[in-house]
Amino acid sequence: MEYEVTFGGRPVKLAGRHCEVGEKAPSFTLVDGALQPVCSDRFCGKIRIYSIFPSVDTSVCSLQNIRFNREASKLGDEVVVISISVDLPFAQKRFCAAEGIDRVHVLSDYRDLDFGMKYGFVMEGLRLLARGVVVVDRNDTVRYVEYVPEVSHEPDYEVALAVVRTLVRA
Repeated sequence: MEYEVTFGGRPVKLAGRHCEVGEKAPSFTLVDGALQPVCSDRFCGKIRIYSIFPSVDTSVCSLQNIRFNREASKLGDEVVVISISVDLPFAQKRFCAAEGIDRVHVLSDYRDLDFGMKYGFVMEGLRLLARGVVVVDRNDTVRYVEYVPEVSHEPDYEVALAVVRTLVRA
C-alpha cells in the first residue's frame, strides 16, 4: 500500500516502510553535530519521542522543535526527545544555538535516510522527511505514530504527549 501526505496542498508519496503501532521499532543510525554516527540503540531502555520534520529553516519546524524542547524538561529523565531531519548537522547546530534548543537531541538523516526509509517518512522526489511523531516505549515497541497529513501543519502534540505520560506512569 502506498502512503502519501500533502506538501503545500500537493500530494507527495512517502517512500520507505510505513511504521505501525505495536511493532518493534527498527534500529537506525543518524549523524550528530560533530558528523559522528549516533545509533538509536544508544537510547534503548528510555521512552523515546521521535520528532520528525522537513527543515529547521521553516517556521513550523522551528515551532515543533521549540515545543518539544520545552516539553522535554517536564517529562523527566526516562524520556528522551530526538528531533530528526535531513538538514546538514551544521545547520541543525546553528539552529539549536539560536533557539536555545538544549533538551532535545537534534540529529540528521542526511547521509543515508536510514530513519526515513525504515519508518516511511521520506517524501519522494524531495529527499526531505515528512512531518510526524513516533513514540517508542522502553521495550522498543512503537506506541504512537503520526504522519501529519499536510506537512506545513504542526503535529498533534497533545495526543503524543498523552501517550508518553501514560508510558511514564506504567
